[in-house]
Amino acid sequence: MKFRILVKGIVQYKDNFLAVERWYDDRIFEPYQWEFIDGEMEFGETPEKAVERIVEEKTGVPVQVDKPLYTWGFTAGEICTTGIAFLCDAQTDHVILSEELHDSKWVAKDEIGKVITNQAVVRDIEKAGLLNSFDLDDFGKVDLFIEPMD
Repeated sequence: MKFRILVKGIVQYKDNFLAVERWYDDRIFEPYQWEFIDGEMEFGETPEKAVERIVEEKTGVPVQVDKPLYTWGFTAGEICTTGIAFLCDAQTDHVILSEELHDSKWVAKDEIGKVITNQAVVRDIEKAGLLNSFDLDDFGKVDLFIEPMD
């Protein structure tokens, strides 16, 4: 059995997220699919350095890792894959796509679920809190009832 580690960059610039369109296979129903940027770690890289490298190689956008968001995994044949998704802050919104990507667009937070069609990815980013409407600022808007202690 072989193992590989994938990293995914969920790239944020101001209030928008970078989605890229990739061609998969002309034998499937939707050969072009929108997704976040991902790729395989190289030997000796940290996951953070790998995602920074991959995002810049594929989109030309320099990023800094903010935090890990979620993990995922699957086995296909003899290869066991583990993935780590990171929230990344972009330094610019100017994109220069690599040849493997077909298109890109910056998407508002409330539009992510409409653009990213892979429902497993949408569920993962919802679990990570990226699509939740909850905000720390909401604490000031909620009446908290605290029972007095005896």
